[in-house]
Amino acid sequence: MYSVIVVPPSCGGVDGQIRIATGERLAFGRAGVDDGLTIAHKGVPRVAGEITAHRNFWLLSNFSEDQTYVVENPEGAGEHIKVVPGRMDAPVPFEFSRVVLPAAGDLLTFDVWAPRHVFRSIARNGLAGAATVPAFALDRTKRYFAVLAALCEPRLRGESRAPLPAVEQLVERLRPTWPTVSRSSVYWNIDYLAVKLRLRPAPDTADPGGPRLNGKKESLVSLALRFDLVREDDLCALAAPASVTPSRVIQ
Repeated sequence: MYSVIVVPPSCGGVDGQIRIATGERLAFGRAGVDDGLTIAHKGVPRVAGEITAHRNFWLLSNFSEDQTYVVENPEGAGEHIKVVPGRMDAPVPFEFSRVVLPAAGDLLTFDVWAPRHVFRSIARNGLAGAATVPAFALDRTKRYFAVLAALCEPRLRGESRAPLPAVEQLVERLRPTWPTVSRSSVYWNIDYLAVKLRLRPAPDTADPGGPRLNGKKESLVSLALRFDLVREDDLCALAAPASVTPSRVIQ
């Protein structure tokens, strides 16, 4: 079972993602990386570094002789760690991360997801021994949860037959609490939720807003409502209630 997912630059879908299990390593660099991640840029060393999966986090080794790598938390307020040249096995605690490589005047990036983060209640009721691992590990402080709540909102408010919000409607709904939200960030979080909740990928289509996305949204909402992953009181994360008049959607 994989524990870390590496999303290469310009990755177009699930098939382009690289999954590695605990203890497995993935090298990355410009060339000569067997079964690794190739980043074709003249400013990237031939073998630039290595990622090691370790349960619900991962380790980054920097093989560069003179370049510091930065790992950003896209949801943090500038939260990041630096991995200096030659540093081996630096632990990265973020659930999703963006690795930034300086390369001959450019800044190249790729993403690393650690969707196996788990959470449990502190209350133990006097019981000893290992705690039960939750079936679905969701962090309600993350933006992906706000996206899931916005998807579920119409049906949580009693509109059982209402169509699910389009991406443009989700952007407008999320903007009050997430000013920099965009179509691409909403797509990204929907894809991440599908991975985190272990949905089977729908058949691929050429249109990112077509049947494949709609099927993924339906599956997410169905799962979330069936198992009470999102409840009506979670809608407080979305600020004021949405307007009853849906905005015009341009596809």
